[in-house]
Amino acid sequence: MDAIIKFIEDTGFHMIIADGNWQAILMILISFVLMYLAIVKKFEPLLLVPIAFGMLVTNLPGAEMYHEILFAGGQVHWDLFGGAAVTQEFIAQMSAAGVSEAVLAGVEVGQSISVGLIDVLYLGVKLGVYPCLIFMGVGAMTDFAPLIANPKSLLLGAAAQLGIFITFVGCRLMGFTAQEASSVGIIGGADGPTAIFVTTRLAPELLGPIAVAAYSYMALVPVIQPPIMKLLTTKKERMIVMRPLREVSKTEKIIFPIMVTVFVALLVPSAAPLIACLMLGNLFRECGVVDRLSKTVQNELINIVTIFLGISVGSTATAATFLAPKTLQILVMGVVAFGFGTAGGVLLAKIMNLFLKEKINPLIGSAGVSAVPMAARVSQVVGQKYNPGNFLLMHAMGPNVAGVIGSAIAAGVLMALFG
Repeated sequence: MDAIIKFIEDTGFHMIIADGNWQAILMILISFVLMYLAIVKKFEPLLLVPIAFGMLVTNLPGAEMYHEILFAGGQVHWDLFGGAAVTQEFIAQMSAAGVSEAVLAGVEVGQSISVGLIDVLYLGVKLGVYPCLIFMGVGAMTDFAPLIANPKSLLLGAAAQLGIFITFVGCRLMGFTAQEASSVGIIGGADGPTAIFVTTRLAPELLGPIAVAAYSYMALVPVIQPPIMKLLTTKKERMIVMRPLREVSKTEKIIFPIMVTVFVALLVPSAAPLIACLMLGNLFRECGVVDRLSKTVQNELINIVTIFLGISVGSTATAATFLAPKTLQILVMGVVAFGFGTAGGVLLAKIMNLFLKEKINPLIGSAGVSAVPMAARVSQVVGQKYNPGNFLLMHAMGPNVAGVIGSAIAAGVLMALFG
């Protein structure tokens, strides 16, 4: 009978009832909602499904797959990974570092942490491995020819990073620290791996809500962008037809990733890991002598890393961190970041038209946020509504891929300033 009672007491059902753990139940329900959005509504399913599932398992009482205390204070506590017991001095240090009471309440002095599966997987996020490998896959799947053919589109990609810095300022006024504001602002780059890379270095405690916001809003680009694009442009501007882009030589395509790596790494060294991996993947694609590597990076590698990244990031969305007032503020500022990013690209295109003989359709400026290729498709769809014979997709891909580079540079600047 005692064994049966002990078994019952060890179940998650008993833990929920005995502890009145409504926060865990609410987080589980939120994970169900995210799964619904990913599977039924197809909102960024490749990442939102593993993120939602990671959120589910980390909030199941008794599962013990992820322990926040191992990464408390933004550091990896290798001694606890090795089986060392929690000391009173360690708890005092974490409390002084601003670690929440909810996290510290989960451990006792003298306790040894039994390392869980996701604790190990999360090391790839914390050490910056997964986001860089994702970027390598993105580079291998990206054609930079539209950007090379029309270098002016690089300016549009840069202008679309306006959302990052406007949001940074807004978050600072709301009381966020510089590190937290940087992590929230990078949502405006519309680049999930970059947002994760920056957040793990500057504000790891916000990783769960920032990742969910970043990928959710990326999926909502077709909803968020068109009203802003129409508001900032006239019907005449939306009907501008642009000449076909010139053909880009293979030599240009090979030189481009090498030169971008050198220039950006020297300009913003802290962005070097992201840019180097992005451009290495693109070099695999364009050089024509490593097809096996290119296919592996585009398929097997990026798929495996996406699974590990999604589950690990989702697991950081515990009740202690996710159910906080800052989460709502992050969600609100995420929309602001996307809005100003879209507006920045469109407005710069309008300004450039004041000086250019060959006019740019301002709609392609909205593609400067680096949601590739979704933002470019939105430019195409909106443009064809006003001129069915207008084909803006390839023109919009220039600012779109420029936005990938721009968001990585912006991330490097923020990490250099506040890291």
